[in-house]
Amino acid sequence: MGAWGTGLYSGDFAMDLRGTIRAVARLPFSADRLVDVLCDAEPGAARSSVDSDHTVFWLVVADQFAKRGIDSPRVRETALSIIDEGRDRAAVAALGMREPDLRRRDRMLAELRIRLVSAPPPKPRTTLKNPQPYLFEIGDGYAFPTSGGGSINPYFASLEQTPSWRHDGWAVMVIIARGRAFDFLAWYQFLTIDCAAPEKPTAIPMDDSQLWVLRQPGTVTPLHIKRLQLERLGSVSVDSDKLQKTFPYMRPGIVQAVIDLSICDGMKVGPKIPARFIAPPGQTAGPRTRYPTILGLGTILAG
Repeated sequence: MGAWGTGLYSGDFAMDLRGTIRAVARLPFSADRLVDVLCDAEPGAARSSVDSDHTVFWLVVADQFAKRGIDSPRVRETALSIIDEGRDRAAVAALGMREPDLRRRDRMLAELRIRLVSAPPPKPRTTLKNPQPYLFEIGDGYAFPTSGGGSINPYFASLEQTPSWRHDGWAVMVIIARGRAFDFLAWYQFLTIDCAAPEKPTAIPMDDSQLWVLRQPGTVTPLHIKRLQLERLGSVSVDSDKLQKTFPYMRPGIVQAVIDLSICDGMKVGPKIPARFIAPPGQTAGPRTRYPTILGLGTILAG
């Protein structure tokens, strides 16, 4: 459950789920389908009654749907049964919440119950009318500045506001795949070089000895592209068949698009990412080596 307290949004999971609901609510789907999308994004919490976040999932979804005017009897009835049967109280008590805090939690749940029972009628919501435009082309390569191997945090308005930022290197990323979740929400997958270089590159590294690391898919906005200070280096021709054979376990970034996970989460390179976590070329990632790699881009290029 992560860090938590007596409030509905005191926990890390609840805060993250609220952001996910914000992203999913933009989809022009019925309430029932929105619920299915959320359940697929958090299958453990949504479907397993023994999951520590199970009650929080349904309470947060119910609260957010009520606030957004999204009418789902399934969500509302599930949340009300969780409150009326004392299941949330039992869940947080099992996690160690003390009696004074349990009483505060009870008051919060009582207020939530009133809101759910007296929720206003459904209201129109702002949804995506068209698919999100693609901001990257497959094969495009970009240089970006790093600090200790970490990229700029695009959630800060300026570098002056970014804690402990000191530009000391450069990294390179190459877009290898892209798609849209539910035909609307754009995602991208990319490779990065394994370790930051002291000098800014002028072209995509094509050396067969260069180690490239596969990163998880993510989303991006024009504002984040600007704040990340991405500089286009050129483009290579990625062969989709070779890519699939090289990384047969690659999956579309549907979950990442739904939860709006930024590409910046995968733009850390060495020394920020220790070398011991990077799998040798040809080996799949495991518990100790989380990042699969290839040696040289030629493995996945056309020709």
